[in-house]
Amino acid sequence: MSTLLDWAGGICLLTGALLSLVAGIGVWRFPDVLDRIHAATKPQVLGVLLLLLGVALRLRTGADLGMVLLVGVFQLATAPVAAQMIGRATYRSGRVRTDLLDRDELAEM
Repeated sequence: MSTLLDWAGGICLLTGALLSLVAGIGVWRFPDVLDRIHAATKPQVLGVLLLLLGVALRLRTGADLGMVLLVGVFQLATAPVAAQMIGRATYRSGRVRTDLLDRDELAEM
């Protein structure tokens, strides 16, 4: 059973690292702030959660699991809020490339 959990933890660690790498490449390659926010939050949060799951499967102690759970909760609570605030500030400052938007719902107000 321990070997199976170690393998599952290793797979989660590799998958989480790959998703975090994809998020970093997306932040580097995307042309607009809004696209970069998307790349920084969606795969990065999932990547961090998979990394935390992999760490939890590898360590398997009570104190470590509690800390991993706290990090996961804070990651889920702060990343979307930070992305929302950055997107709002970017839009209000006029630094959004409107030619890349399909529809500008805020301009219709």
